[in-house]
Amino acid sequence: MNVKEKIVELLSTLLEDDKFFIVEVQVSASKVRQKVTVLIDSDAGISIDECAEISWKLGEMLETQEVLPDAYTLEVSSPGVDYPLAMPRQFRKNIGRTLKVIAKDGVEKKGKLISADEEGFVILEELKKKKKDQVPAELPFAYTDIAKAQVQITF
Repeated sequence: MNVKEKIVELLSTLLEDDKFFIVEVQVSASKVRQKVTVLIDSDAGISIDECAEISWKLGEMLETQEVLPDAYTLEVSSPGVDYPLAMPRQFRKNIGRTLKVIAKDGVEKKGKLISADEEGFVILEELKKKKKDQVPAELPFAYTDIAKAQVQITF
């Protein structure tokens, strides 16, 4: 088991109640100090205090079990609104928001996320120019066909 897998295993024991879920774990090497970045989210979002508590508990487990023998920096945070969506649970959390979707074939679409399940999601296409008889199309996407999907911020 590599370091990243061990960290995911430890995190899973901390997040047993299914309130929070792991978005990503990165372990980057450095000559001075390794950096462990953990991105966690929940259906209702995650607070700074919750990230701090998870960070403290995970840090204690990493030390106790000597997962990282050398000095390291541990960062636990939420993925932020500019981070691409990576799993079905994140898509469901963002229903009603506008997404920019880039398919693996390079086609780019933008629209309002109207549904999401375990296999894929559907957006209501945003029309570039409103024409009299033009109706927005519902565009289904399978997660396997997506290169990137990102929430678009509107003010």
